[in-house]
Amino acid sequence: MFKMTAIDIHAHMFGYDWLDMLKKHGAPNYASELMEDGRDYLMEMGAAACAFEPEAFDYDKRIAMMDAAGIDVAIVSLTSPNCQWGGPEISAETAKLANDEMAGGQTAYPDRIRWFASLPWDYPDAAVAELNRAIDQGAVGVFATAHMGDKDLIDPLFDPVWKAIDDKGMPVLVHPTAPYGAKDVNYGLERILMPGCGFMYDTSLAIARMATSGFLDKYTNMKLIASHGGGYLPFIHGRLDVFFNVETLVKFDLPKKPSEYLEQIYYDAIVYDKGALDLVIDIAGPDKVMFGTDQPMPHDVPKLRDIIGTRTGNEQSAIMSKTAEKIFNL
Repeated sequence: MFKMTAIDIHAHMFGYDWLDMLKKHGAPNYASELMEDGRDYLMEMGAAACAFEPEAFDYDKRIAMMDAAGIDVAIVSLTSPNCQWGGPEISAETAKLANDEMAGGQTAYPDRIRWFASLPWDYPDAAVAELNRAIDQGAVGVFATAHMGDKDLIDPLFDPVWKAIDDKGMPVLVHPTAPYGAKDVNYGLERILMPGCGFMYDTSLAIARMATSGFLDKYTNMKLIASHGGGYLPFIHGRLDVFFNVETLVKFDLPKKPSEYLEQIYYDAIVYDKGALDLVIDIAGPDKVMFGTDQPMPHDVPKLRDIIGTRTGNEQSAIMSKTAEKIFNL
């Protein structure tokens, strides 16, 4: 039986040096904490965001996990909160250490591991310098949380970083972090609602702001990837157009409707409902959707494969590997 290549474009690694920096400098918003189930968790804004699974630190264990799931290549990244804490020196050093650890993973497994660079986004000169250094080490993309502290990704502060990324035509994984208002919402009450609901809102707001601000007309060379199927965007993209068409209080000097901008970006296929994947593909087409797992975070790879398997053979091939091969130059 023919085995279809599987390239996982959304998978996470932390790293021991990164964790050490988090423990030393992440307070008050970020920490590592032993919880009542006996596992250490990443804490974001007082809520347990994810467990520190061993496969997120040990590349041998990562490869074993990939083998068990039938994944050929994983393009790994840090997850939220990346390295956005501690001031310019700490943030830059944390990014450097994280990138060095991922470069080491690729060196150990050159046929199986690729990686997204982490950057000290709040400090543009340092971020551009680290971008160039990471590319020299083998980074194939850039990771960006959906907002940086109290700043949206369209904030002018980040313009030099976006320009450098756009000039190089790199893929950018826009990944959620603890959303605005996380402390007030108290996601720690149920724990699962921050990654399950709050993260989806965070991505949706970030990409929608890009689609209504002119950002996606300004930066046309990079390949923007919206995590988790774009959050709520496939469900609300028509609603955005309705409000856009009748808005009289805010001037939108844009040549296209918001939904048309959402058609030009990329999405991962980490959705756990056939209808959700169908919506993503209805918006972007099968050539702009790529396989991802979120490993070693909570995941169900067989279910993701089953849902993708409802599409035609050519569509499955594009989602599982062909589009990733093209945009990441694999």
